[in-house]
Amino acid sequence: MYQSSYENLGEASSSNDHADGTVVVGMPLSGTPIAVIGRQFCAPHAVDVVIVRKVMSITGGNFSVRDVNGNTMFKIKAKFGSFRGRRVLLDSAGTPIVSMQRKVFSAREKWKVFKGDSKASADLLFSAQRSSFFQYKTKLNVFLASNTTEAITDFKVKGSWFERSCKIYNGNADTLIAQMHKKVTASTVLLGKDTFMVSVCPNVDYAFVVALVVILDAINQDSSVNN
Repeated sequence: MYQSSYENLGEASSSNDHADGTVVVGMPLSGTPIAVIGRQFCAPHAVDVVIVRKVMSITGGNFSVRDVNGNTMFKIKAKFGSFRGRRVLLDSAGTPIVSMQRKVFSAREKWKVFKGDSKASADLLFSAQRSSFFQYKTKLNVFLASNTTEAITDFKVKGSWFERSCKIYNGNADTLIAQMHKKVTASTVLLGKDTFMVSVCPNVDYAFVVALVVILDAINQDSSVNN
C-alpha cells in the first residue's frame, strides 16, 4: 500500500554508498520480516514515510505521518506536564499502537517502548538510548525486550539529526534497513514545518522505524533545552 519511490529498494543487498552520496537501502539479507511492533507493519515492498513536524510547536511531538500520497499513516500524541516525557504512537483511527516513556535520571536518555498505551514491564517491546553521554553525531543503541543483558545491540541508529540524515542498521551488521532524507519545499518553510522522508526497506516494521524517529526527536529536544 505504501510503495517506495526508490527503484532499487527491492533488491536483496546490504547498504551501498554511491559516489554522489546517495545510499540505496537494500532488503534484509535473510529476507525474514523484521517485526518489532507487529508483522502487519511489514510490507513486501519498500515503504516511504513522509513526516511533517511543526518547527515552532510549543507542545512538541506535533507530527503528521503520511504516505507519499498524503494519506495519514500514524499520529503522535505527546503527554507533557509530568516529570517524565511520554509519547504515544496512534494509527490513523486514533488507536494506540505503542507508548514511549523516558526513563527518569537516565544520563544517556533511555526511552522504553510498550505495547499500546501500557506502562507495564510485561508489555515492553524495546528500549533505545544514546550510545554515550556526549555526542557530536547522533548514535542510538536499540535493545529488544528479550535482550535483558544489553551486551549487544539489536539495532543501531547513526547520523545527524540536525541534518535529518540518520540511518538505521540491523544489529552490529552494516545492513541498512531504513534512512532519513531531508525534504524542503517553499511551502513547508513558510508554514514553519520540518518535513523529511524515511525510506524503509521491504519486510521491515515501518511502525518501529517511525517510533525510533519520534524518540530521536524527543532526545534532541531535551538536549536543546538542556543546552
